[in-house]
Amino acid sequence: MKAKILLGVICLLLISSVSMADDDVAWSSLSADQQQVLAEFKSDWKTLPPQRRARLIRGADHWAGMTPKQRQQAKGRFADWRNLPDERRELIRERYEVYRGLSVDEQRRIRENYRRFNRMDRERRERMRDRYRNMTPEQRQRVRDRMRDRPRPTTRD
Repeated sequence: MKAKILLGVICLLLISSVSMADDDVAWSSLSADQQQVLAEFKSDWKTLPPQRRARLIRGADHWAGMTPKQRQQAKGRFADWRNLPDERRELIRERYEVYRGLSVDEQRRIRENYRRFNRMDRERRERMRDRYRNMTPEQRQRVRDRMRDRPRPTTRD
């Protein structure tokens, strides 16, 4: 009986060490394509946390599956991101974390409102932005509350 328990504990330790080793990928074990995409990280690869390495590898694999047009669009978005002031990037990160904490329905509602806003003609969007910028914080909150509480049309898929 003790031998079975000891064997079970050893198996669990081996399994956990294997899963931890999976996160800790050596540079030399990356494919040529992954190394090419991640070349700027080569000198720092050993010092990067395993979770960061895993995210970078997933990103490199995602990049490999993109069309040239998708890659060009991604490069443009990344350039835009890098050109933002640090404070703006931090604000975006904070808002994204809040968004991730919302329910699936709330996230869907936000995406729908964003799409609806972007389908408007440019002049109408600018009028809405100007009107919103000129509101007091209390007025803005009332608008957000009304938007959240208004009835939604049902959509057919």
